[in-house]
Amino acid sequence: MNMIITILVSVIVAIIFFAIGYLTQKITRNKKIQTAGRKAEKILQSARLKSKEIDQLTREKLERLRKEQKRELNEETKAQKRHLELWEKELERKEAEEKRTKDFLSQREKNLMTREKEVQQQREEVNVKRKRYTQIIEEANKKLEEISRMTRDEAKQLILKEAKEKAESKVIQIGNEIISEAKKKANRKAKEIITTAIQRCATDHVSDSTVSVVCLPSENMKGRIIGREGRNIRTFENATGIDVIIDDTPEAITVSGFDPIKREIARISMENLIKDGRIHPARIEEIVEKTKKEFDERTVEIGEDIMFELGISKMHDDLVKMVGRLNFRTSYGQNVLQHSKEVAYLMAIMAGELKLDINTAKRAGILHDIGKGMSQEYSGSHAEIGATAARKYGEANIVVNAIAAHHEEVDPTSPYAVLLQAADAISGARPGARRETLEAYIKRVEELEGIASSFAGVKKVYSMQAGREVRIIVEPESISDNGTREMASKIAQKIESELRYPGEIKVTVIRETRAVSSAK
Repeated sequence: MNMIITILVSVIVAIIFFAIGYLTQKITRNKKIQTAGRKAEKILQSARLKSKEIDQLTREKLERLRKEQKRELNEETKAQKRHLELWEKELERKEAEEKRTKDFLSQREKNLMTREKEVQQQREEVNVKRKRYTQIIEEANKKLEEISRMTRDEAKQLILKEAKEKAESKVIQIGNEIISEAKKKANRKAKEIITTAIQRCATDHVSDSTVSVVCLPSENMKGRIIGREGRNIRTFENATGIDVIIDDTPEAITVSGFDPIKREIARISMENLIKDGRIHPARIEEIVEKTKKEFDERTVEIGEDIMFELGISKMHDDLVKMVGRLNFRTSYGQNVLQHSKEVAYLMAIMAGELKLDINTAKRAGILHDIGKGMSQEYSGSHAEIGATAARKYGEANIVVNAIAAHHEEVDPTSPYAVLLQAADAISGARPGARRETLEAYIKRVEELEGIASSFAGVKKVYSMQAGREVRIIVEPESISDNGTREMASKIAQKIESELRYPGEIKVTVIRETRAVSSAK
């Protein structure tokens, strides 16, 4: 019984607690619902406010866009209206201009019709007068033929002949005057440029020979150089390719040969042998071989010094070496390297006067004779060999053409080639620069006189001033005064085309008429 009561009490207590929990939970839930409702109300109010603000902003923005579009439409409308007004004015102007043109053409047509009538009337009058004048001329010609006893064709031929002679004389006179004036102007300008170049470029006169002298410390050294049964001197000559001359000259021997580079190697080798003192075949071959290597290095140094002196950069090493080898070459007694350097300076000065590239001019000048340093190793003229080498080692086509054309073997394609011809002639023709053999001089003078004597009407020819001037005396019956000018020009042109000579040759044609009579 107690147990049942206890269970009932427990159930009742549980029900009470359950009811209390349920009520408590319900109250809590109601509070949360109320709180959530208030929050939702606040959110809705905030959303309504924002919606109103957005609506207000949207209305303002739409209003603003509407006003902007209206303003743009008004401006575009105004611009189109202005454009249409301009078009209307332009059309009115063109219509007015077209009307004026039509009026002008109409008036012009009327004037042309009037002018045409006048011309037709004048043409008829001219035809009438022409017939009359023709009749008068025919009558006059008949009278002239009766008076002169010559036909019309004969008189015409006579008049044409006289007119032709007068015209030829006048043409020759005018041509000579034009040529003389052109020569004066050209000579004056050329003299200014060349004189400036010569004044700014002065080098020593150089005259080399085909022998070199080596000084000895004593006369006993000659025997040591010769060696037992001449073996030392034979070894030296075979190694160098140069002859050694030992004569009675005190304390000196001579090395002789036409190749200046081999001769220089032989001279240096001999001096080194004398300093070393050990003169025997093995030592001779060793010294000569060593000297050849040192000589190659020396040629490179000489070439580099020249390039530095001229201010030339970025040139191939082989070309620099070829330039250095020119120091041991001569042409008519003139050192080729000094000649090339002088030509480079002259080229630079003249190129500067003519507003050309000075560096290109210097390169062409210093390289123009490099073929002379290789003439025994390659076939062809030194200009052709030098141009081939320059092209091979990357020089510009302008420089290659200048080198190839400096002796007129090919046509020049740039002003640098013409300048190189002038600079080469200046350097070679200046007094003391070169020497000429007697045989070559006599041959040149004979060729000069032969060219002058080949012209018809020449009586005597005299070569003067060492071939710098040729004087021609002509037969006065065969050549007229005007003909002397023409003959002088033709002889000069033939000399230019057939002879090679340094400088300038003056051609003087003399015509002299003498009348002799005796009074008794």
